[in-house]
Amino acid sequence: MISEKEYKQRRVRLGRQLKPFSVAVLFSAEPKTRSNDTQYPYRQNSNFYYMSGFTEDNSVLVIVKGAKKFHTFLFVAKKDKTQELWHGKRLGKEKAKEFFMVDNVFEIDEFEAKLKEYVQNKAHIYHDFKLEYAKVKVLKRHSKSIQSYENLATYIEKMRLIKSKSEIKLIKKAINITKKAHHKAMKLSAKLHYEYELQANLEYIFKKNGAYSDAYTSIVACGNSANTLHYVNNDKKLMQGDLILIDAGCEYKYYASDITRTIPVSGSYTKAQRELYDMVLHVQKEIIKMISPGVFKSALQKKSEELLCQGMIDLGILHGELKTLLKEKAHKKYYPHGIGHWMGLDVHDECPYKKPNGKEIPLQPGMVMTIEPGIYLDAADVTIPKKYRGTGIRIEDNILVTKNGCENLSSHIAKEINEITRKSNSSR
Repeated sequence: MISEKEYKQRRVRLGRQLKPFSVAVLFSAEPKTRSNDTQYPYRQNSNFYYMSGFTEDNSVLVIVKGAKKFHTFLFVAKKDKTQELWHGKRLGKEKAKEFFMVDNVFEIDEFEAKLKEYVQNKAHIYHDFKLEYAKVKVLKRHSKSIQSYENLATYIEKMRLIKSKSEIKLIKKAINITKKAHHKAMKLSAKLHYEYELQANLEYIFKKNGAYSDAYTSIVACGNSANTLHYVNNDKKLMQGDLILIDAGCEYKYYASDITRTIPVSGSYTKAQRELYDMVLHVQKEIIKMISPGVFKSALQKKSEELLCQGMIDLGILHGELKTLLKEKAHKKYYPHGIGHWMGLDVHDECPYKKPNGKEIPLQPGMVMTIEPGIYLDAADVTIPKKYRGTGIRIEDNILVTKNGCENLSSHIAKEINEITRKSNSSR
């Protein structure tokens, strides 16, 4: 768990970055309607959670800064027996005062009156530029003399780039739960009949082990379905002789995991499948070796494209000189995505890849990212050898940048062919 002391330290770091005579306002997420009067399960806004640790809706965090000093205030929903009967208990103002290390706590009904007070003699307002217009109107209604509006999200998301020890511990827990789910899928693949059955078993393991939910919609793509990168229908039959690309990870205490494995339905890979799999796995291993402080993500991307392109030449998927094919981007037809992304509170963490001046941010200790090379060979593509058609392979791990290199946080999830086949056949 992340301590309230750590949340306070984050607020202090943010407050120090704010301009003198400013007000920063951070709203909780709004509940989302599923249909008519039913709602999706509530999930707090990641930036709000990062700065507060508070999981209730209808709440606001405010930092008010003078010349140098600043104060932090939390607004929460008031206790209401009728509402709590239907929707669950609220922490309330008095309990929030006991728990959160802020300067004061108020009920949300007081927010507009307090905001009007806070913005007096202030020059700057900070808020998330993705904020709903109705809330922006509230801020502007009471801020007639404000000189500038700043995007608060950019400050928080930069802070989120470097994970604390507590955050890394939660990510590791999410990955450990996801490991159990992927290993279960390897054992079940030959016994089940449809993609959605595998999906159900993956997500059962997530919930059974205390995860809030999947961190994103699980992809369970058999055969040619794997050539749709964001395939989420998961309704096709599991066909003997095909591979299943499983991209699935859970969210634990708000922190994500993001793992992809490509496994055989039958428990064994064909010769052609092995050739493709070994090529992608080799690329992934080489890219992970490159990760260390000071390296640029663009260098990882460039190298992955070079290695995959050469691999495709070696397998007869592409024809020609490496430099020419790279210049023509011929490999992009079969490897259209990036080598990876930041990961943390969001599976695709909303953290910057570049500095405000446009220069790329180098890797630093504490960053967590995915490494996920892939190859996608559509069944209808007659330009490639027939034995490879209808195959999609991606292998994805979650990597922590360390002082002296990196740590593969998901290295204990089977990905070597002999490991996967052993697990696939262990219960038969």
